[in-house]
Amino acid sequence: MDLRQLGALVAVADHGSFSAAARALFTVQSNVSAHVAHLERELGVELIDRSRGRPTVEGELVVARARRIQRELEGVAADLSALVDEIQGEARIGVIGTTARWLVPQLLQAVRDVHPRIRAVVVEASTTSLVPQLVAGQLDLAVVNLPVDDPELDTVPLFDEDLVLLTTLEHPLASYDEVHLEDLAAHPLLLTPLGTALRDDLEAEATRRGVRLVALAEIDGARLLTSLAFEGFGAAIVPSTAVPGWLKGDFTRVPLVGFPARHVGLARRKRAFVSPPARAVGRVLLDVIADRGPRQRGVRVATPRTNNA
Repeated sequence: MDLRQLGALVAVADHGSFSAAARALFTVQSNVSAHVAHLERELGVELIDRSRGRPTVEGELVVARARRIQRELEGVAADLSALVDEIQGEARIGVIGTTARWLVPQLLQAVRDVHPRIRAVVVEASTTSLVPQLVAGQLDLAVVNLPVDDPELDTVPLFDEDLVLLTTLEHPLASYDEVHLEDLAAHPLLLTPLGTALRDDLEAEATRRGVRLVALAEIDGARLLTSLAFEGFGAAIVPSTAVPGWLKGDFTRVPLVGFPARHVGLARRKRAFVSPPARAVGRVLLDVIADRGPRQRGVRVATPRTNNA
């Protein structure tokens, strides 16, 4: 087993065929086929389903490990460059959608200004999708909803964010100056699924007050939740920053009174070494949130702030 064989396997998984993998690696198809076949003989399993050009179940496991090996090798070069020169290399950061809208443009510009040789890769997804990617080593850091119940991860609070009721002007609650939890009992809502931090906090508070929330639909992703509310599918409880202040239309944001805030934090693996590029991006991210966070409607930046990403 050597790095060329692992690289060939990853290329087939990424590009969907041996011929496409060969083009990506600037080699011939027979070389790719030989490397994958050698791995299969050594491991005693089929790694690629030739009829589909996709990894088998066993192949997926090996591909995941191979990606981590490739990332560690890239990290060696990044570590050494950080000792003798400015920081360079790749940092992979996950960000939940509504936060990504205002954070990512500022973050990428700041990284470019401070660390021009770092290549930042941003993955936008829900917390339930980002957490397993972080645990698996596919991401270096992730901005997620808190709490995160995973023993493999450490988290640092970033900010708290108010929730609002987003609805079209035709909805019965659109005329309210403010909405209390008890006002929602008679109205089915667009909610995040049970088991997500936002929904669990809402349900805990509803139970405490003797209120039963009714889900019109459960959507794992605040941006999609917001889009459905814009389209008139139903009223939605969303983070304040899900609705840009400049956006206009036949909808309204109604303040929610007595609702728990959304807690957002930065997560990383406990036992993994964070590469210099990822550490540098993490520090820049904290600075950007400290500067830009208070300018976002309904956002309260966590204090005291730490610079240890």
